Amino acid sequence: MAITDIKAYAHLTEADVENLGRELDAIRRDVEESRGDKDAAYIRKAIQLQRGLAAGGRITLFASAFPPAWVAGTAMLGAAKIIENMELGHNIIHGQWDWMNDPEIHSTSWEWDTTCPSSHWKHSHNYIHHKYTNVVGKDNDVGYGILRVTRDQKWHPINLGQPLYNAMLATLFQYGVALHDLNIEAIRKREKPLSEAWAQLKVIGRKVGKQMGKDYVVYPLLTGPAFVSTLTANATANLIRNLWSYTVIFCGHFPDRAEKFTEAELERETPPEWYLRQLLGSANFRGGKLMTFMSGNLNYQIEHHLFPDLPSNRYIEIAERVKALCEKYQLPYTTGSLAHQYWQTLRTIWKLSLPDRFLTATADDAPETASERKYELRAVA
Repeated sequence: MAITDIKAYAHLTEADVENLGRELDAIRRDVEESRGDKDAAYIRKAIQLQRGLAAGGRITLFASAFPPAWVAGTAMLGAAKIIENMELGHNIIHGQWDWMNDPEIHSTSWEWDTTCPSSHWKHSHNYIHHKYTNVVGKDNDVGYGILRVTRDQKWHPINLGQPLYNAMLATLFQYGVALHDLNIEAIRKREKPLSEAWAQLKVIGRKVGKQMGKDYVVYPLLTGPAFVSTLTANATANLIRNLWSYTVIFCGHFPDRAEKFTEAELERETPPEWYLRQLLGSANFRGGKLMTFMSGNLNYQIEHHLFPDLPSNRYIEIAERVKALCEKYQLPYTTGSLAHQYWQTLRTIWKLSLPDRFLTATADDAPETASERKYELRAVA
């Protein structure tokens, strides 16, 4: 089963965890006190680049009947959608730039270019996921309601289709995210009133209609004779954004050693223990400056989970201090290449589509999930 005692799993005393918490608090204070013009310039330049790419792509698609123009316009539009989704929308809605007091670049006013209403995202992601990270039964991001990613989730014959569900989720990722806050499982168990779900669906429907109208009606019509080729370019750009967003998010949450936790771990959890849960439950992937920017700096998923509301451009410097703390307290700092992290994620999804009797590792010492009991099992073995 997943971790029930995080201190026992990490081999840390209560004093160790408290000290770790104080050192992470110090990192937060240092970054908060040093935020300034350089950070503000970063996000404004990112917005300028994104809007330039989007405009350039839209203009180029007026000639989209000409194949090279279609390719160039689609590439620019796809890049613009990725930047808006990852570096701008996700991070601005987290409140990373609220300290600037710029009404345009603020979590209360930013509505991103995707089908998920920002108000729903703030609840399902900023609150539920970041508060209950990887707690089975509390964090709906553990499998996104359709995938079994830990043996703590009971196997059902429907899980046999996981490879297909995973491919569909990746392809239609923005729609999966849009429906995420509905919490279908809660509706099924009658824990959520249908009236509340219906109200949410109406908000989602308006946002989906706006996005589809923009991408598949208005912009294609503006290009006149190039309507069909522009429509296909817009659909391709959305697909590029969906696949990349899915890959970045899954590689930060489901590789080996991104641990899961039981609800028992939440009982009397202290702020330092919350920090420790974020460290153990997240994973990074390596990349250069371009990959870091295009992933919204979420290749530093560990740092993001520790400090979700600090400016994303500071994660690279925060990472050096976090790695040093992990070495000091002998904690894992889970990272690898993008290909490596995604292969482990894919392997887990495929493997756990099968009943446990076909699996070799135990529920307490499996690559994708482990608990503090693994030490007892290894000692006996």
